[in-house]
Amino acid sequence: MAYAELHCRSNFSFLTGASHPEALVDEAARLELAALALTDRDGFYGVVRFAEAARGTGVGTVFGVEVSLPEIGGNVVLLARGPSGYARLSRAISVAQLAGSKGAPKFSLHMLAEECRGYVGVLTAADDGAAVRALHDGGPAAAERVLAKLIDAFGRDSVWAEIWDHGTPMCSARNDALVAAAATTGIAVVATNDVHYATPNDHRLANVFAAVRASSALTDHDSWLPAGSMAHLRSAREQLRRFARYPGAVETAAELGATLAFDLSLLAPNLPPYPCPDGLNEMQYLRRVVNESATKKYGPPPSDPLEDLTLRARAWRALEHELNVIEALGFPGYFLVVWDIVEFCRRNNIYCQGRGSAANSAVCYSLGITNADPVSLGLLFERFLSPERDGPPDIDVDIESARREEAIQYVFNRYGRHHAAQVANVITYRSKSAVRDVLKAVGEESASKNADIVNEMIGEIADSPRHLGIHSGGMVICDRPVIEVCPVEWARMRNRSVLQWDKDDCAAAGLVKFDLLGLGMLTALHKVVDLVREHHGLEVDLATIPQDDEVYAMLCRADTVGVFQVESRAQMITLPRLRPRRFYDIVVEVALIRPGPIQGGSVHPYIRRRNGEEPVTYLHPLLEKSLAKTLGVPLFQEQLMQMAIDVANFTPNEADLLRQAMGSKRSTARMEAIKQRLYEGMYANGVSKEVADEIFNKMAAFANYGFPESHSVSFAYLVYASAWFKRFYPAAFCVALLNSQPMGFWSPHSLVQDAKRHGIQIRPVDVNHSLAVASLEPCDESVGGFAVRIGLDSVRGVGTELAQLIASAAPYLNAGDLRHRVPGINKAHLENLSAANAFASCGVERREAIWQAGVIAKVDPAHLPGTMLGAETPDLPVMSAMEKVIADLSYTGVSPDVHPIALVREYLNTIGVLRSVDLHSVRSGSRVIVGGIVTHRQRPATAKGTTFINLEDETGLINILCSRGCWKRFQDVAVGATAMIVRGRLESVKGAINVIAEHLEHMPVAMVNASRDFH
Repeated sequence: MAYAELHCRSNFSFLTGASHPEALVDEAARLELAALALTDRDGFYGVVRFAEAARGTGVGTVFGVEVSLPEIGGNVVLLARGPSGYARLSRAISVAQLAGSKGAPKFSLHMLAEECRGYVGVLTAADDGAAVRALHDGGPAAAERVLAKLIDAFGRDSVWAEIWDHGTPMCSARNDALVAAAATTGIAVVATNDVHYATPNDHRLANVFAAVRASSALTDHDSWLPAGSMAHLRSAREQLRRFARYPGAVETAAELGATLAFDLSLLAPNLPPYPCPDGLNEMQYLRRVVNESATKKYGPPPSDPLEDLTLRARAWRALEHELNVIEALGFPGYFLVVWDIVEFCRRNNIYCQGRGSAANSAVCYSLGITNADPVSLGLLFERFLSPERDGPPDIDVDIESARREEAIQYVFNRYGRHHAAQVANVITYRSKSAVRDVLKAVGEESASKNADIVNEMIGEIADSPRHLGIHSGGMVICDRPVIEVCPVEWARMRNRSVLQWDKDDCAAAGLVKFDLLGLGMLTALHKVVDLVREHHGLEVDLATIPQDDEVYAMLCRADTVGVFQVESRAQMITLPRLRPRRFYDIVVEVALIRPGPIQGGSVHPYIRRRNGEEPVTYLHPLLEKSLAKTLGVPLFQEQLMQMAIDVANFTPNEADLLRQAMGSKRSTARMEAIKQRLYEGMYANGVSKEVADEIFNKMAAFANYGFPESHSVSFAYLVYASAWFKRFYPAAFCVALLNSQPMGFWSPHSLVQDAKRHGIQIRPVDVNHSLAVASLEPCDESVGGFAVRIGLDSVRGVGTELAQLIASAAPYLNAGDLRHRVPGINKAHLENLSAANAFASCGVERREAIWQAGVIAKVDPAHLPGTMLGAETPDLPVMSAMEKVIADLSYTGVSPDVHPIALVREYLNTIGVLRSVDLHSVRSGSRVIVGGIVTHRQRPATAKGTTFINLEDETGLINILCSRGCWKRFQDVAVGATAMIVRGRLESVKGAINVIAEHLEHMPVAMVNASRDFH
């Protein structure tokens, strides 16, 4: 007795199916189904997870899709006949998706027949099926006409009339009519259960999804919902009983399932062949390119065989080893593709750099993909690529975010939109969205009465797919049309097409992924290099920026607002304690303030050892080689591998297997085998059982949080470069940051205030002086000889294009002149420019300008300037200093003239509020009162309930630690205050200052800028 379910939706039908593909497979296996078809709407979204779950269960996998065909009045289900049928069907889905728009593919019977005839089986579908709708609307004759069209399109042997039974009064009559229509047209009948969820218990969740899909409450949607939980998977025995009056329908399903089932791994594609010159193959060409570039970086290979310890000799040995591994694994094309993308960026003056474990590779460094020399840094290549690897390496390329789209479009243009696509990001329900949609579906009144059930439903809906987004930078390229491996559809972003799979599914299916990631700091660094060249006449090469003690002194002071990676509150607290004095200290700093090292207890021991407060010790002398550079405290994943090599005689390949096994949640058997090998190696080196246990436990704990040293090294270069520019060209650095927003930890207002504290003059936005973006202006009173001019694009509602038009037509006599000469200017633009004081150079005060804007906006732009009537301005009160600050913050996001706290300093002095700059002279443990604008609220998971609040006054930043109890006691202020006064105890440790809050209160200052909370 066998049965195969051939019509089944998962929750990848996005609010139509209710169960994960894995849950459907589990239930199918429990019911001993011979095969299961996944037939989600409009795509193959869940097929990889479906196929992965089914391997080894005995359940055959059939791959299909349900699509809508308006020309015949409803849906059909298409089932792939083997790998070639899958490829044809995937192509057809892609053609329909790209012919339509996001969420609205355009399928046609003609296109499907042309692409898929002979390669798919066709079921007539269920309630939404074209044949069923025709039967309901026009009777048996209409249904037969639909069947005839399907037979004509796909062939009589490829069409089956689908019958199902959900226990409703209409089921028997409908099935009788469908069976009769099938007999008339000469096609077979197949039984399904039109499955929407795995088990009867999932019916409730399916109803919630139905209500969410309909944007209504369950009570309003009730008449449209099925009465019982019948659309679940069923066993062969139950289906035979239900369809006893239709002999052969269940058996046909089993036979068809067995015929159509195949393993998805048969589809694994390769990269397209890389075009190599001079008749070379990919490996030969890669060797040529690496040899040429490595000679420039390391010098020619040594001719003396006795030269073996120099950097040059070690580098060429490493290169030969790496190239041999790359050749053995068959990955030369992968490296050439990444090199080609990086070379495109270089040719087009786009800043980029590889990061992650690729920085462990001398080949990547030689090719210019990464900037860190792994040979001189002693990084392990096997962390990046080892002979035991079962898939291609993973090279992440950071590209300046403002120009990343150019690189993405280059890949599309070079390989074609049918061979290249971006990886999807499956947007799933998280707690907030789950609560929102469940409450919306259930209704507030019902939710309050059934809180326990509602909470269960919120838990059930969590992690279910909701819709498809775009991965931050993943792209795939393959040797065959990618649309034959995974369907492609339009993304919401213009000119972006996206696969229907996420990065994990792509990897599982064998698609090779390239990560082209946008990095705002690269954009900022490019801009500051251009500004320094233009205004200071100096050409700066990021790769050759000199090491300077003043930069490290600035880092030691935690003077790092705007500096890449070390500008956060936690980094600023750590920097004065760590006191970086050389480049490798920055590498450590980047890795140290991460959830892993914090949770693993590495931060404080390292800092104590760094400052000589604790001796450097090792669990065993053999660990000194791997841990010496981090003072006996493990910080990096590469160290875990080196530890295994040193204490247990592991090969680098075995060490990488250990790292992978320890970091995986699904490798118990593999972990046990490699653990035994580790212990044997330690015993052979004289490590005692007690010490071996301690080493293993530390390695196991460390594996879950270790940060790749190579990743940290890549980022450390950008940390130093951004710190160097902040120290020596602060005005240019500020302008670059303002013109690269949104990015970083601090708002434009805080960046401007920090620049002012460093002696930079800030000039307000002005229609006659500002460019479209922030710019530099010569100024003898400003540090470095340049002031920062706020750009026109900072004004609320004035975008980049309009700002460029305004700047290009300057100067102006007045607002009327601007309205007359700049197309597209409307009343809102004029009012916002006026409120931002952008007409100050025209001799007009803000309120006068705002009043005039309303009059000017009513005048036809074709009228000559100065001819309008009613332009006489009445006497208006002049804005107070605080009102001006509020207007600046409201309309430009920055206050160029004065910090808001400075305007209430006189009052704050009367109640004893200290300035940020005063705290350095206060004894640790003293009670203090501080106050400022709230810039951030953060509650990291590692803080055990403590909330960190950042305040900013006119002299600097103040870090507040608010305990769980204090937060609760003063919750109104803690949550809602834009500016606050804090009473508490000062804590000072080696220059790192915190205030432990004991009392919070609102500060009497009007603020409009929102803080950046819990991001």
